[in-house]
Amino acid sequence: MNVAGLFAGIGGLEVGLGEAGHRASLFCEISPAARAVLAARFPGVPCEPDILRLSSLPGDVELLVGGFPCQDLSQAGLTAGIDGSRSGLVGRVFQLLDARPVPWVLLENVSFMLQLDRGRALATLVEAFEARGYRWAYRVVNSLAFLPQRRERVLFLATTTDVDPADVLLVDDVAPRDRRTSLDTHAHGFYWTEGIRGLGWAQDAIPTMKNGSTVGIPSPPAIMLPGGAVVTPDIRDAERLQGFAADWTAPAERVGRASTRWSLVGNAVTTPVAAWLGGRLCMPGRYDGGRDVAIDTLKRWPTAARFDGTRRTAVRIGALPVWRERPALAEFLMFPGKPLSARATRGFLDRTTRGTLRFTPGFQDRLRAHLAVMEGVGRMLPLMAAE
Repeated sequence: MNVAGLFAGIGGLEVGLGEAGHRASLFCEISPAARAVLAARFPGVPCEPDILRLSSLPGDVELLVGGFPCQDLSQAGLTAGIDGSRSGLVGRVFQLLDARPVPWVLLENVSFMLQLDRGRALATLVEAFEARGYRWAYRVVNSLAFLPQRRERVLFLATTTDVDPADVLLVDDVAPRDRRTSLDTHAHGFYWTEGIRGLGWAQDAIPTMKNGSTVGIPSPPAIMLPGGAVVTPDIRDAERLQGFAADWTAPAERVGRASTRWSLVGNAVTTPVAAWLGGRLCMPGRYDGGRDVAIDTLKRWPTAARFDGTRRTAVRIGALPVWRERPALAEFLMFPGKPLSARATRGFLDRTTRGTLRFTPGFQDRLRAHLAVMEGVGRMLPLMAAE
């Protein structure tokens, strides 16, 4: 299908869909840095800079996609809801659909939208699609199905065709793997910016790649390697952990700071997730109606649901549609990471002593050993400079 990508970012949805044979025919993206990436990686595909000024969709578009801004919906953001200044832009999607209906629509956003304000954001979406004659299905999908990154996102698929969207989105399902690891044999990811109420602990994986702090400072997760070293990944490995080629975002440096690349990667859609879905769009399966259960959205929406044109139902299905074999995280990383600084390590350790979290035995001891190494390096630097 011909694809129009709104809120396109660096093209995560379009890269994955392209691997399944679909074609990007239009982008809309407001960030100059992201547009620089799109121009370099999708030469010849037009890119509009502002969705508020996009008057209509091309006549050949069959699939409209968009990872609409999540800043007002995420736990880390402002949580202003669907009416926030950023996330509220999704309303423009429906204005474009009213002007030129498109048979397929795919939206992506953070899983927190299912419970924010008792799920009003999702309720707004489904009511708008149903009013326009769309059947829909959605599901939380974890990038861990494809890559060593634990990243849960809602995929929302709607259509006016004869194909049931559940036959695309709600067919594949595998049970979580029993992934036994130890600090001696596997790398483990965690949020070095936390330590009191949360940790983001990930076995042989990293926790969700984020878009950085509110003041624009990159904050990639830390990785404790089997040997005890604690690092943050190189930006090229961060791109690979999202499914992109190394240096995919390098063109962004032509128009902005190098640190902008972290934000672009953190905001992106994991490409193999889109590739899996794109493949199912080409070859739908058959939904098992036995997965249907009664839906209750009074407090929050379920992690998966569908609308068959008559009724809404929740769906019993996991967040892993498949399980792609991949190297262990320590082997997956291709580039030297940056050692977690003494200041960051010290601050994290201090927070762990003030909280009530339980940690894997030996984890804090290894952090203290890493801190000792980093402080030793710091004390040596003046002597090394003098020599």
